[in-house]
Amino acid sequence: MRSTLRIVTILMGAGFALQGVGWLVAPDRAAATLGMPVLDGLARSTQFGDFAAFFLTLGLSILAGSASGRGRLLYFPAALLASAAFGRVVAWAVHGAAFATTFILVEIGASLLLLAAMCVSTAAAASGGKNLGGTQAT
Repeated sequence: MRSTLRIVTILMGAGFALQGVGWLVAPDRAAATLGMPVLDGLARSTQFGDFAAFFLTLGLSILAGSASGRGRLLYFPAALLASAAFGRVVAWAVHGAAFATTFILVEIGASLLLLAAMCVSTAAAASGGKNLGGTQAT
């Protein structure tokens, strides 16, 4: 994977993983960053647990896919983000939710970036460890 794309991918993975940690250690702040209130009772347990799991799994799978020779792992977080964007559109179109333009654009953009990183990584692996520019892949 080209070094700039790899660095961006690693930073993205770290950011998502930190968001997951935020749901465990500072859930009020994590909820506020997503524009949602902290729920009560059993709903709070579901909110904190599910969002921590989502962001930790997302971030750690991006970091794992950023490792040399592991680019194919980026399919999973790309699909997870695209599914989240799709779910937001359905929530708006069918269930009367506000259209979350910023979140949808971030999710689609991140999905496309992950797919690009996967393609570059796969091409580098297929060329015997050399990236598309003919130098050793990093």
